[in-house]
Amino acid sequence: MKKTEFEWNYAKEDLIRAVTALGLPENLAVLIAKQLGSLKAIRRMTSYLWQAKPRTAEEVVDEMLAIHSEIEAWREKKANEEAFEKYNRMLRDER
Repeated sequence: MKKTEFEWNYAKEDLIRAVTALGLPENLAVLIAKQLGSLKAIRRMTSYLWQAKPRTAEEVVDEMLAIHSEIEAWREKKANEEAFEKYNRMLRDER
């Protein structure tokens, strides 16, 4: 097993442990991991679960959506910065 594969599996298992420790179903953790889609986001979610100890599945899903939204906003920001940089380069090259 590759290191990254091991890290993914460990992060997913840790998320499952955190979710089930709250008395929530394991399949919720699997769906959260799938939705978040990145190792860093899964670790962030797991950290939230261990520290905040949300009482309901709704609170857990709300945090997952917040994390996902922040990631998407960051990706959009990076894409806009790249487009802006290309546009500026094009303007400089026209001179």
